[in-house]
Order: sequence, then C-alpha cells, then structure tokens
Amino acid sequence: MSHRNARLTVFGRRLLVDRVASGRPVAHVAAEMGISRATAHKWVRRWRAEGEAGLHDRSSRPHRTPHRTPAAIEAKVCDLRRTRKLGPARIGPVPGLPASTVHRILTRHGLNRLAWFDRPTGTVIRRYERDRPGELVHIDVKKLGRIPDGGGHKVLGRQAGRTTRSAMGFDYVHSTVDDHSRLAYSEIHPDEKAATCAAFLTRAAAFFHSQGITRIERVLTDNAWAYRKGLAWKNVLADLGASGKLTRPYRPQTNGKVERFNRTLLDEWAYLRPYTSNDERTAALTDFLHTYNHHRCHTALDGKPPISRVNNPAGQYT
Repeated sequence: MSHRNARLTVFGRRLLVDRVASGRPVAHVAAEMGISRATAHKWVRRWRAEGEAGLHDRSSRPHRTPHRTPAAIEAKVCDLRRTRKLGPARIGPVPGLPASTVHRILTRHGLNRLAWFDRPTGTVIRRYERDRPGELVHIDVKKLGRIPDGGGHKVLGRQAGRTTRSAMGFDYVHSTVDDHSRLAYSEIHPDEKAATCAAFLTRAAAFFHSQGITRIERVLTDNAWAYRKGLAWKNVLADLGASGKLTRPYRPQTNGKVERFNRTLLDEWAYLRPYTSNDERTAALTDFLHTYNHHRCHTALDGKPPISRVNNPAGQYT
C-alpha cells in the first residue's frame, strides 16, 4: 500500500499512463505530476507489460535472500526458545549465531517476548483474535469535554482556559473496531442514549459493508443501559442478524481492542494539537480515521494498516 505522502496512488498511475497513451511526452507528464522521469517511465513500462495489474503496489521483499539463516537453524533457535525459554545471548552460542541474529529470528517468528508465552507449554498466547472480519466488533463511547470558541486551556493557558470551560458540556465519541482487522469507525454525538447508540451501529455496519466487511456476526459492548436494556439497540442487532455480547462487569480489558483504540484516538486526534474550537476538532476526525484505517502502521498487524486485513482476510501478507 502506498505511503500517505506518495505522489502516485493507483488512481494517479492510471492518470499517468492515460496521458502518456494519448501521445504526450513522458517528461512533460512527469513534470506536471511532480514526479521524476524515471518513475514515470517505470509505471509506463509496467503498464505496457502487465496492463492494469502492473499499476498496483508490489512487495519490496527481494526475490531471493542467499544470506538468510537456513530454515533448519531457525527451527532450532525457535525450539530452544519454546522449550528452555532462553534469551538471544544464551541461544546464540548453540548454533553459532550472534545474539542480534537470534533476536531477528525470534522476532520474525513472534517469539521475542517471553511475556507472550504460556510458561509450562511454550505456546504463544499473546492475544486472542477472531479468524475473519466481521466475526466480532467492539463498541465503546469516550466522553470528551467540548472546546470553547477561541480555544481552551491548551491555547489560552490553564488559568485563563478554566473560566471558558464552564457549561460547555461534553461530546460523546462512539467508536467501533473490528476484532480481526482493527478497522475502526467513529462518530461524535451529544449523548449516549439508546437511540443514538442504535443509529450509530446502523451507520457503522454500513461503513464496514462499504469497506468489504459484508456481515457483522457479534457485537461486544460494556454494560451500559443502552446496550443491556435499550429496545432500539436490540432491534438494530436483529436487523443486522448479529448477536450482542456484554463484557464482564468492571472488566474493561474484555473490550480491550476498542479501549486501546480510544487511547490512540486521544493521542493522535483529540489531544494532537491545540484546537481553537470544538468544530475544528470535530472536522479533524475524518482525516484521522482515514489515516488510521489506510495508512497508519499497526503493530498487531505486522506493521500493516487495518484495511490490508479486510482485503486479505487470512492475514497473510506478501
């Protein structure tokens, strides 16, 4: 997938080859699109050789890696890690490898953290994860103080900002995260009543459908009244053909994926910079969600963005 500052997306590459195919010089087209002639020639060559498929991104992984550690030695390193729980410095002398190489091998196989192991069996139990998109989605609401016009204490200073916040009220950020792909959707509302939560779930399901998750099977929420007793909420679940599931009381870890998303939401959107009005912060949410879903590297997805898991449900990357 193209990085967020890439000059050419797939659409841009189609535009490039269309302009060149119309008879215009490659150098002229490259200049007006802000790319080098070498890059323009590369995409034109791929298009002529492969057609539409040649305009899509390819893996940067080399075709062959002659100096990579042999598979048999990697298997021995992994076996020592699982059976004896040794670190890289102690494993290295056994197969005759530097500790840095052992660490790379363990990272490649997801064995670099002993905290992810079940100690008696050596089984990796880092996290649970559903097998396919839409099998389970997490929903939660985050309460945020509204920002007065002109800015709050982050703009005016704490003492001056304190007087401007009185009677401003709160925004309620409703968010849902797909368990398998981590694809996220959020909306800002003035409350968290049952009707609001139900309408949000309807629009969230439509968003997931537009991204390729055609069915939501289960919905996990906390024990708020709207989710436990709200008739509107139950009606939407019935319309979607989904079942509702509640977390254990006083156990937010059960809904951990959306709780962690809430923290990212605060760090990378709500508190990213000093906003001068509530409308300015609200308007910035759309860009944040697009970046999160399509461009932001996710550590649980091997550094890929969530949309890559939707397009590739098995979670295998090339």
